[in-house]
Amino acid sequence: MMNSLLRQASPEAVPVTLLTEASYDRWLKLQPARVVNWLKAHDFKLKPGRFCVLPDDQGRVERVVAGLSDPVSLWDVAALPRQLPMGAYRLDGDGEASRHEWLALGWALGAYRYDRYKKSESAAARLVVPIGVDFDRLRCAVEAMGRTRDLINTTAADLGPQELAAAVVEVAKAHGAEVAQIIGDDLIKENYPAIHAVGRGSPRAPRLIDLRWGNPQHPSVTLVGKGVCFDTGGLDLKPPSAMYTMKKDMGGAAVALGVAAMVMGNGLPVRLRLLIPAVENSVSGDSFRPSDVIRMRNGLTVEVGNTDAEGRLVLADALAEAATENPELLIDFATLTGAARSAVGTEIAALFANDDRLAADLLAASAATEDPLWRMPLHKNYDRMLDSSIADLNSCPDSPYAGAITAALFLQRFIGASKSWAHLDFMAWNPSSKPGRPEGGEAGTLRTVYKMIEQRTKMI
Repeated sequence: MMNSLLRQASPEAVPVTLLTEASYDRWLKLQPARVVNWLKAHDFKLKPGRFCVLPDDQGRVERVVAGLSDPVSLWDVAALPRQLPMGAYRLDGDGEASRHEWLALGWALGAYRYDRYKKSESAAARLVVPIGVDFDRLRCAVEAMGRTRDLINTTAADLGPQELAAAVVEVAKAHGAEVAQIIGDDLIKENYPAIHAVGRGSPRAPRLIDLRWGNPQHPSVTLVGKGVCFDTGGLDLKPPSAMYTMKKDMGGAAVALGVAAMVMGNGLPVRLRLLIPAVENSVSGDSFRPSDVIRMRNGLTVEVGNTDAEGRLVLADALAEAATENPELLIDFATLTGAARSAVGTEIAALFANDDRLAADLLAASAATEDPLWRMPLHKNYDRMLDSSIADLNSCPDSPYAGAITAALFLQRFIGASKSWAHLDFMAWNPSSKPGRPEGGEAGTLRTVYKMIEQRTKMI
């Protein structure tokens, strides 16, 4: 993705004139007859996301006219890098650096292709990063989102718990962070029984990945990401149609790592901790079973209602550990429930929070970053749906109703006295392609959460 951005100005860069529907008519009246006639001949009607290439007298690309939304959208120029002729381009005209940074990010996201297994047939057109844009800050966002998408897109054969841990270590080394891991049977010794139970059916050892960074005197922020590298559903096996995309079930971990990379890359004044329970939910003679009872890290007993509801179990152990330090901010990320997808679809993340101010800050950041969230209730009356006759809790109620809410209520039992916690349940996958959002892995909630953390640090 960074290959689609140029740091240095290029004298050969083609200008991209950005116009709204309101400003297009005024601009058109100032153009020579050849430009007006060309646009008319191509029946060009300026709309957000649409563009037209204008040739010079030699038939070379002289200018691109492109439509902008009002206000500007991240996706306004996202189609251009893959549809324009090869070469360098620059955004034409004056504008706020923040707006140009936003458009440059959209350009880079539009250039993204996952090419580990199939090389792209053509390279993307390149954009000269506008003057005034902080290139390093832009690069940090582009790399974090690209890495997140790459991890989600990687087939589970090449990305198990060990490989996911290696990705965390790579990011940590780049930013001087520390990483510890608890692996395999050591999870039992260190009291992470649910992570061990979910992952023990696979020959690929489960683990808890624990990254720490920053000044201990700064406000503490802990991120927890669901790292189920593949989910067969366990003994309550998924049907084939539901299993096909389960390489994305570590999407919460990938997004949490992306947020962490941006926090560290931009040097935010926080004490950061990232916890990723990394497992593969496989079927074997050692798989955990429906009706098993697990005594969790915080002492609660949980009856396994369905082995396909494994994500909440591994998150619960990690959240219980996070809560021991009482962080000022605790956020978990997960591709957790089909019920959330039914409620808000694939483009919106379901937000649950025990702190109204945190929820409001996240929703404001969501609107500012075009990274949509929708708040859903932690409805206390549904707590009874988690009742078990033989344990403190049932992990997955036998009910077709309120699945996303009961999953969030289950997780809430493991956050201890944490007063500012948010749970994000999202798809992490684009089922079809749109400009800047190709089919495959998606870094949903990354921009929102980073923006919220950044905004809060400005008030320190």
